[in-house]
Amino acid sequence: MGKRRRVAERRKTRPAVLGGMIAVVVGGAGLGVYALYDGGAAADEQSATTAGHRTVRTGPLTATEVRTASTRFLTAWQQGKAERAADATDDPAAAGKALTGFAKEAHLKDVTLKPGTAKGAEVPFSVRATVAYRGLSKPFAYRSSFTVVRRASDGKPLVDWHSAVVHPELRDGDTLVTGASGTPPVKALDRDGGEITTARYPSLGTVLDGLREKYGKTAGGTAGVELRVVRGKAAKEAKLSDKTLVELSKGTPGTVRTTLSPTLQAAAEQQVEGRARASVVALRPSTGEILAVANGGHGFNTAFQGSLAPGSTMKVITSSLLIDKGLASADKKHPCPKTVTYGGWKFHNDDDFEIKGGTFKASFARSCNTAFISQAKKLKNDDLTKQAQQVFGLSMNNWAIGVPTFDGSVPVQSAAQMAASLIGQGGVRMNPLNMASVAATVKSGSFHQPYLVPPSVDHRTLATASRTLSPKTLSQLRELMRYTAAYGTAAQAMAGLGPDYGAKTGSAEVDGQKKPNGWFTAYRGDLAAAGVVQAGGHGGDTAGPIVAKLLKLGS
Repeated sequence: MGKRRRVAERRKTRPAVLGGMIAVVVGGAGLGVYALYDGGAAADEQSATTAGHRTVRTGPLTATEVRTASTRFLTAWQQGKAERAADATDDPAAAGKALTGFAKEAHLKDVTLKPGTAKGAEVPFSVRATVAYRGLSKPFAYRSSFTVVRRASDGKPLVDWHSAVVHPELRDGDTLVTGASGTPPVKALDRDGGEITTARYPSLGTVLDGLREKYGKTAGGTAGVELRVVRGKAAKEAKLSDKTLVELSKGTPGTVRTTLSPTLQAAAEQQVEGRARASVVALRPSTGEILAVANGGHGFNTAFQGSLAPGSTMKVITSSLLIDKGLASADKKHPCPKTVTYGGWKFHNDDDFEIKGGTFKASFARSCNTAFISQAKKLKNDDLTKQAQQVFGLSMNNWAIGVPTFDGSVPVQSAAQMAASLIGQGGVRMNPLNMASVAATVKSGSFHQPYLVPPSVDHRTLATASRTLSPKTLSQLRELMRYTAAYGTAAQAMAGLGPDYGAKTGSAEVDGQKKPNGWFTAYRGDLAAAGVVQAGGHGGDTAGPIVAKLLKLGS
C-alpha cells in the first residue's frame, strides 16, 4: 500500500466519506485495523492539542474505541510482534515478557486469534496454535478474554493487562513453558487399586495435579514433554500446583496409592454434579483417611483449599469451649434472646426468633446465635483460637495430607469480631475438609489429621493436637449433635440415619450475596463428612442432602 502519510499532512485527494466518517481499513493477518478520522480518534487528538493544551478523554468507552484497541493488540500478537502488542496494553513490561514467552518459552507457532463479540469493554477471543518442540507437535486451542480500559494519563483505550489474557489458567506471575516436564507423571490409585482419572472422577483434576507435584519425582516415573503452566510466587503462596495443558510425549508414570473409596468418590461426584459451587469431603474418624472429595465446577479445589466463613457449623468448636469453661451445659437453661449487643454490634437470630426458658441443647439444635454471643464477655480474646488449635488441630498450617490444603484459620480477635467468630463469622475461615475433621474429632474423641496418601508412603509426620476433650465435655458435645440430627435443623437431611449419628447446620452471610453459603457437617458410625453450597441458602436444605447421601452409603 506504500507509505502512509501523517494525519496532519494535507491530502491531495479526498478519501471516501461513509456516514459522516472517513475510514481507512488496513488488512493485517486476517484482522481489520481501523484508522478513524473526521470525528474519530485522530480528530479527538487534534482538538485535544489545540493551543498547546492537552485534555484527557474520559467517560465510557465507545464501541469503536474497544474495537480499535482490541484489533491493534490482537493483530500485533498474531503477527508475532510482542513489543507492539505490549504497547497496546496498560502494562507493556509485563505484557511484553509474557507475549515473548508465548513464542520462545511455550514454543507456540502458527497462531490465529479470532475476536468474538464484545460485551461492553470485555472482548472474548479464541486462540488456535501449534505447540512445537524438538520434532514433536500438537494443536492447541482455547478461549480467553480481556477488558479495554482508559489510560489515566491521557484517556487512551488500552488492554487491561493480566497474565490470564494469554491463557485463562494463568495467574499474574505464572508462565507457559514447553519442554521436558520437571515432574514425571503419576498413576494415582484408589484404596481398592483402581486407577483414578478425570474421565472417571471429573472433579479430581486439581487433586491429581497436587499428587504429581508432591510425588512425581519419588514415585519411580520418568518425565515426558509437555506444555504446562508453571506457577509464580503468588500462585504458589495460594498453594496452586503446576498444570499440564498439552502432552507432547508421555512420560512413564510412577504409582501413588490413595485412601479414596471408589464407591464414595463416585457418589460424591454425582452429588455435586450440576452444582457449580458445591463441595464435599468424607473421611474416617478413627484414622483420618479421606474417602471422598468432590467439587462442582471442577475448578478450584474448594473442598481442600477453600477459605470461607463456616457459619454456625463453628458452634461445634464454640460449644466445646463453653462446656469446658462451665459456661454452658447441654440440659441446663441457657439464654436465647432475639438480639444481643456486644462490642457495638447488634447480633440477631434468624428471623429474630427467641427461646424462652430453653436449654443450651435447644439453642444448639435450633442454631441460636445469641446463645453464643451472650457468653462473649466471659471469654478471653484467644480462647476460641486455643480451643481450635489444641483440641481440633486447626489453624496451625501444619497438615500434610499429600496434596496442598488450607488448614483453617481462627485468628485472635477482640470486641465484636471476637463475638462474631463464636458463630463462624468474623475472621474465621474453613473448608469442607476442616469441618469434616471437626465432626470426626467429636465422633472419635480425639483429633486425627486427615490424609489422602498414607504417611508410610513418604514417612512424613502427621499433625497432632495437644489435648483431648474431657469425657464430660465430649459426652455433652455428642449429645448436642445427636439431638440436632434427630430434632433440630439437621433432622430432615439426617432422617433415618440414626441412632449413632450427629450433625450441625450452618449458614454464613457473605457481602454481595443474596443467599448465604449453606454448610453441613455430620458423622454416622465411622464416617464423617462436611459440605458447603456457596450462595445456596440454609445448610440443612442445600449441603445437608449431599452429606447425608455419603453417610448413608458409607455405613
